[in-house]
This record gives sequence, C-alpha cells and structure tokens, in this order.
Amino acid sequence: MKEFKVTYFFDEEHYIRRFVFADSQEKAEDLIQKERDAYISFTDSRGIYHELNTRGVRVTQISEYHRKDKTKKVSGFDKS
Repeated sequence: MKEFKVTYFFDEEHYIRRFVFADSQEKAEDLIQKERDAYISFTDSRGIYHELNTRGVRVTQISEYHRKDKTKKVSGFDKS
C-alpha cells in the first residue's frame, strides 16, 4: 500500500489535509471522487476528529507521500 496526501482547499488561506492508503494513485483518486459532495469523517495524526462536507471544497490535491524516518540521525548533526 502507498500513502497519499489529500489536501482540500476552501480558499487561498483555509485548507484541511488528510492521509489515505491505497494501492495506486488511481485508486486514491477513485476514493476521493466517490466522496465528492458528501460528508466524510476522519481522525488526523494528532488524534483530532474531523467532519468535512466536501461540497464546500474548491480544489482537491492528491499526491503520493513519502514519510521521512525521523529516528535516523543525520550525518554531521549528531554530536555524540
């Protein structure tokens, strides 16, 4: 499974972001298209619950997301 970042823009300043898992970009797009003009709910990585009416969204962006492993130490920054 791949992880995709989905950003819903309401205007130039307001947006909400969620992450979905799908086998391909096409399947992620299918999921987002099926949710068009509907209420969806999800809990984000901070544990915050969201209910979103996708009808008010002006632009939706979907892109594959590659999480960075923050447990690895970057060369040159580890002083130990």
